[in-house]
Amino acid sequence: MRSILLLNAKGGCGKTTMATTIAAYYALKGKKVVLADFDPQGSSMDWLAVRPVDRPRIQGLAAWQNQVRVPKTTDYLIIDSPAAVSGRPLANLVQRADSILIPVLPSPIDIRAAEHFIGQLNALRSVLNTQVKLATVANRVRENTLAAGELDGYLEMIKLPSGKKTPYLAMLRASQNYIRAAEMGLSIFEFSPARTQHDRESWTRVFRWLDSKRSLPTPKN
Repeated sequence: MRSILLLNAKGGCGKTTMATTIAAYYALKGKKVVLADFDPQGSSMDWLAVRPVDRPRIQGLAAWQNQVRVPKTTDYLIIDSPAAVSGRPLANLVQRADSILIPVLPSPIDIRAAEHFIGQLNALRSVLNTQVKLATVANRVRENTLAAGELDGYLEMIKLPSGKKTPYLAMLRASQNYIRAAEMGLSIFEFSPARTQHDRESWTRVFRWLDSKRSLPTPKN
């Protein structure tokens, strides 16, 4: 089972949108997908509640209120985390994951918050002795703006404790397609390709990374 965690301590950065998009993408490929919502706001579960019954099934877990029991037949576990998570709850989430995607918004406040959080996360990984892989995604970006350029430059420069660059996978634009998809319990991959071509292309590197060995924990000797 592959487990993918959407994580950022700052709220409103688009974790739920990314979690539901990823869950639907793999469900469309015939995979058995579980979407675990650890956020008491329950936004991922609200999305599933309006998802059309004729669409590929995604099992939802309201993980903030129930014990998490993932079926053994699950191919992909997608984890939507709460904001302001830290300490033991953060450690528990990290220990569940193979791969962590960190969405970052294009504002100075969000960039500084992300820098601080990624530092905390790297320190936590060392304490937990976990080889979970991290990558960043610029999210809700208005293209060709100064803020977009500054975020792009920042994410290109983030490094892991080893000195290697943290993978920076994609710049996802602020698109009405995501808003419409959220309202309908769908993903951009369930709209017509012509209507969502630009947004689909933005996800190419994200899924290339998730489907590669580079996103998997390094085996321990």
